[in-house]
Amino acid sequence: MKNHNDQNPLAVFLIFLRLGLTSFGGPIAHLGYFREEFVSRRNWLSERGYADLVALCQFLPGPASSQVGLALGLSRAGYPGAVAAWAGFTLPSAIALILFALGISNFGEMLPSGALQGLKIVAVAVVAQAVWGMAKSLCTDVQRVTIMAAATCAVLMFPNALGQVSVIVVAAVLGVVIFKPVHVIDHDTLPLKVGRRTGAAFLFVFFMLLIGLPLLAELTSSQTLALIDSFFRAGSLVFGGGHVVLPLLQAEVVPTGWITNETFVAGYGAAQAVPGPLFTFAAFLGATMQNAPSGIVGGIICLFSIFVPSFLLVIAALPFWEQLRRNARMQTALAGINAAVVGLLLAALFNPVWTSAIHKPQDFGLGLVAFVALLFWKLPPWAVVLGTGATGWLLSSLT
Repeated sequence: MKNHNDQNPLAVFLIFLRLGLTSFGGPIAHLGYFREEFVSRRNWLSERGYADLVALCQFLPGPASSQVGLALGLSRAGYPGAVAAWAGFTLPSAIALILFALGISNFGEMLPSGALQGLKIVAVAVVAQAVWGMAKSLCTDVQRVTIMAAATCAVLMFPNALGQVSVIVVAAVLGVVIFKPVHVIDHDTLPLKVGRRTGAAFLFVFFMLLIGLPLLAELTSSQTLALIDSFFRAGSLVFGGGHVVLPLLQAEVVPTGWITNETFVAGYGAAQAVPGPLFTFAAFLGATMQNAPSGIVGGIICLFSIFVPSFLLVIAALPFWEQLRRNARMQTALAGINAAVVGLLLAALFNPVWTSAIHKPQDFGLGLVAFVALLFWKLPPWAVVLGTGATGWLLSSLT
């Protein structure tokens, strides 16, 4: 039975705010929370309809769980509902990470160096867990493993945004050439009414921003526009969402001197301790910027810049999803892309995550314990983050 009391933006915001405050565990866990809340409990859409919505958002670049949330809010209360769903799910972790960034910037000397080292080490465990899980599900045969390994080597040789985008494009072409199309199963029509003209308009805006922002940033030499361009591009080109944004963001903000490698990895470790989408890591980066807008303003700019592509692409794709999901070339291209993004994440595990965190045998040992705690003991990420940070501080005080 549908509850008509939750068909206004405020109600949608409050529902997603509760999820934003309690949804620990990363993108896959978020999709599980959404299913329980909106399929089993609230009956906003059917089981098959929800599965189809998840497939659409995994097909698009960007953070899948946030895109599913946007679409759910859209289905319930239109465009204001989509914004309300995003805000409720995103703001709790974004605010927490901006506050953490301000704490590091203003009181960094007062924080124990061992605790910060622990945050870097836990990032190694988190990314290793993500590589392990994604490789098991996305690299299931020799061809996919080969694409993954080649992507890793290519990104390590050309560690910049252009190199990573090129790897994704080549992997898509290889997918079309190598893989056979999969059979499309029956599905329910999604309860989302977006016209084709509206979808095309959103897609036009997306490409205009993707092409126009770098040109404007170059012509004006504006640090703010350069920042918006970098985070918009990262949000536009990440297939797989979540942890996969790490290498693209690192390539955008570290070589430019906006963020040091050490701060980047420490912040990424801290991001594991908060609920909500991992893309809110952008808010931390924006708040700790050097030679660019920083603080609360920088955090807000980066947060919006990385999420805007998700909003545009979801609205753009909805009216054309029926054709996309049945397109054999799209399916095979996506298989190649998925294998390549595992390779991108594996490269990021080495640099910057491993090289910034593992310097001594005790670092490796602590990272191994954190990895086992996440993958095999099934401890919640926030507990592993806090435990690793405390252990890092203890070890530094003993040496």
